[in-house]
Amino acid sequence: MDIGSNIRSIRKSKNLSIGQICEKTGLSQGFMSQVENNKTSPSIATLDNIAGALDVPLAFLLLKKDERMHIIRKEERRKTIYGKEQFQVEHLSDRGNVKMMLVEMPPGASTEEAHAHAGEEIHFVIQGTVYAEQGEVSATLNAGDAFSWKACFPHYVKNIGEGPAVILISVHRDGGSEDQE
Repeated sequence: MDIGSNIRSIRKSKNLSIGQICEKTGLSQGFMSQVENNKTSPSIATLDNIAGALDVPLAFLLLKKDERMHIIRKEERRKTIYGKEQFQVEHLSDRGNVKMMLVEMPPGASTEEAHAHAGEEIHFVIQGTVYAEQGEVSATLNAGDAFSWKACFPHYVKNIGEGPAVILISVHRDGGSEDQE
């Protein structure tokens, strides 16, 4: 664990000096320096005291690197093309069992046929007009509308508008299962 680096990072993000943390906790600057450099392992009680001085929950100090906030800048997004219709897919995040994508569908483009895969999906129409169908249920959705479904039942989406449709899609899948777009 890299608790010391977590503490240092939080302290710096809050523009606090080691001295200010020491004033709030009663700990010495030498000890705090050793904690931040991972040269000593403080007790849970001491960590709780430090967390209080930083105004964060104790558990926040214990997060592993891969559990912390992950940032993907717009220019760093992975982009792919999907299907015969050439949807543009920007992969916004893929964290644990949740995946989020921004999909741009050209006018008339569709998922070609109803398809199914593991997981659940939530769609938010940002721009355009789409037709969505799953089984006996179908709807025309416009910008600002949202829809969701269990993806294991065949589903179909088509851009029925005159311009591109832009849809924000969040996919939740059970751990270890493979999914498709």
